[in-house]
Amino acid sequence: MINSLRGMLFSKSIQFDTITKPLLSPTHLKRFLFFFLFDTLIIVFSFYLSFFVRFEFTMPVEYKVMFLQTVSLFVIVKLTIFTSFRFYKITWRYVGIHDMLNIVRALIVSETVIMFLILIPLPLFLSSYIPTFLSFDLHISGFPRSVFLLDGLISFILFSGLRISKRIFLEVVQKISSANIGKRTLIIGAGNTGEMILRDLGRQTLCKYYPVGLLDDDKNKIGMYVRGLKVIGTTDELSDIIRKHKIEAVIIAMPSVNHQVLREIYNSAKKSKVDTIKIVPRVYDFYKPNINTKQLEDIRIEDLLGRQTINVDYNGIEGFLRNKIVLVTGAGGSIGSEITAQVCSFQPEKIILFDIDETELHNMKIKLEKMFPCLFEGQLEIGSLQWIDSQIQNKVIFITGDIRDDHAINEVFKMFKPQIVFHAAAYKHVPMMESNPQEAVKVNMYGTYNVVKASVQYCAEKVIMISTDKAVRPTSIMGATKRMAEYICTAFNDARSPNGNDDTKTEFVSVRFGNVLGSRGSVLPLFLEQLKCGGPLTVTHKDMQRYFMTVQEAVSLVLQASVIGNHGEVLVLDMGEPLKILTLAEELIKIHGMKPYKDIDIEFVGIRPGDKLFEEILTAEEGTTASKHDKIFIARKGERYSKEEIERILMEFQILLKDLPTDEKWRIRSMLKKYVKHYEGGDGIRYRV
Repeated sequence: MINSLRGMLFSKSIQFDTITKPLLSPTHLKRFLFFFLFDTLIIVFSFYLSFFVRFEFTMPVEYKVMFLQTVSLFVIVKLTIFTSFRFYKITWRYVGIHDMLNIVRALIVSETVIMFLILIPLPLFLSSYIPTFLSFDLHISGFPRSVFLLDGLISFILFSGLRISKRIFLEVVQKISSANIGKRTLIIGAGNTGEMILRDLGRQTLCKYYPVGLLDDDKNKIGMYVRGLKVIGTTDELSDIIRKHKIEAVIIAMPSVNHQVLREIYNSAKKSKVDTIKIVPRVYDFYKPNINTKQLEDIRIEDLLGRQTINVDYNGIEGFLRNKIVLVTGAGGSIGSEITAQVCSFQPEKIILFDIDETELHNMKIKLEKMFPCLFEGQLEIGSLQWIDSQIQNKVIFITGDIRDDHAINEVFKMFKPQIVFHAAAYKHVPMMESNPQEAVKVNMYGTYNVVKASVQYCAEKVIMISTDKAVRPTSIMGATKRMAEYICTAFNDARSPNGNDDTKTEFVSVRFGNVLGSRGSVLPLFLEQLKCGGPLTVTHKDMQRYFMTVQEAVSLVLQASVIGNHGEVLVLDMGEPLKILTLAEELIKIHGMKPYKDIDIEFVGIRPGDKLFEEILTAEEGTTASKHDKIFIARKGERYSKEEIERILMEFQILLKDLPTDEKWRIRSMLKKYVKHYEGGDGIRYRV
């Protein structure tokens, strides 16, 4: 009996929900009717209250008659003008200053129109056009002018109050009631980014972060308030503030913070027993730079070790890339994928992503669809008969291919006519290329030649070749072949100079930089994997050191160099101060809360083939001159070859590689020594003098 009663009640409950849910669920029509009804009531009430206030709360009878004569005019005119000002398309959950200004404009227009109709008599011939259902005379003598001003002020308060009421309830009233739910959070950075984080926290009904205060190193901001939250100190006071305010989470809202400052904040927060430390991500979409708490990231090791403050001319880069057709070779690699992401933020007309690895291209597609959905709007599906048409119309094109295949490269250039080419495809792993020198020659030299030749043939405007510090006084096959790639670009650029044949308009620039933290095949992922297994961390030599930078900063400088560089220049990025690999290993162990040599051991395994102890990023070989940017330098002109000489050299390598016995790979090193000045080859070990 009880079970059957429960079943009946449950059934009735379902029926009730089925009926009420459609009635209570929000729709555009319901929102329109709600605001239209309340606006009508507000117009009538505001108009009546204006008369009431004007006559000090004792309205004479003749003015009551005047009110009744004109109230319908107020309602009709105001509702008509409000509709034309899109009053009923405002999302009241996100009402802002722009919407308030829109209300002011609409009220000024409506009050002006009504004043004109009431105070200025219309000509007789126009009066006949007034609808008969309007039972009032448009011109009313003695109408109090102050009523218009009072009505406008009261109307603004009521209209804006109604529309902002939901936001006040969600961001103030409900926030106070749920103050103890989220973690007590300190936001570091009281600028635009910090304000965006606070705005997003205010919009959330239930949030895991409850903001307690802000920190900023600008002392002029101390004591100021951002969206009602006080700036309570500087980062130097972080430990004391965490202890005083019982902070449980820290959000670092400073996108351009360098790794020294970031590490100090991180270490200070960790020592104060704060486990949740988040940082805002790099902003890629400069046209919609909104940041919210869902995008917050954990601090990466590379941020703590190599993040730098990089200032670039975004307007200049935008002018260089906006509405251009851009090709990126090696688009699935560490550098190529970051170039792609940053180029997409400057709204190119089309971007072609070329890579031999179809899996990485697939991953890039998923990533870009999430980051830049606007580039994929209207993207056509590729069918067997529509492949060419759809590819030409799409904004982002993914092509699997090998830069060693000159036919594939030519087809891409022929179909899409790229204007800007970023050539990032290369073999870069030093020890692996020592064992496979013939493959380094094929990819780094012949692959570059294929891209360069096609760029000239199809009149690309500019080619930016990604080079390496290992091309300076190279001791490895990888470095020597990348130096040859620089020679190839310089030779083709010289062919267009006034001293050459001037048979092409394509400009070439090579950009050298050092090691990218966290890139595939680099030391950091290796250390992290070894750390995960309990160690030991393997370091080649106690004095081994490298220049490091995060991939985001390095690519930002590459884009800046692309704008600055011309005439076949080789540009060198200032990677900051070199860091010992041993120091990197020790810091990594400390960041993970352990002690080097005690919790995790470090072993020295010897220098690998092709490795140097020191990288000469600022080219001791050639020297550099300053450019327009303080972190970009121009390598002075060193050895170079003509286009004809390059083609002859490549022909020699082609003859050599044909049927080359496995046990005679040393001949490749010998030929590289012949054409790459300062290439030492051999074991590659060289100490600084």
